[in-house]
Amino acid sequence: MTMKNKEYWINWAKKAGIRAVKTVAQTAVGVIGSAVALGEVNWILVVSSAVLAGVVSLLTSVAGLPELETTEE
Repeated sequence: MTMKNKEYWINWAKKAGIRAVKTVAQTAVGVIGSAVALGEVNWILVVSSAVLAGVVSLLTSVAGLPELETTEE
């Protein structure tokens, strides 16, 4: 296993960050939508669910990002 260069990791962090932010937003919308249907939005639940989804997204990105072009030199 070879270490990637600094540029690779900067690119990875950007791609993983974008994916995590999208996941956080999607989760928040889903939880808010469900809460509205039930009649009350629990903002602590919305925030904690969204943050957890973001963390899981970042951890999943460790396994690999299809968006990240890997070219070996």
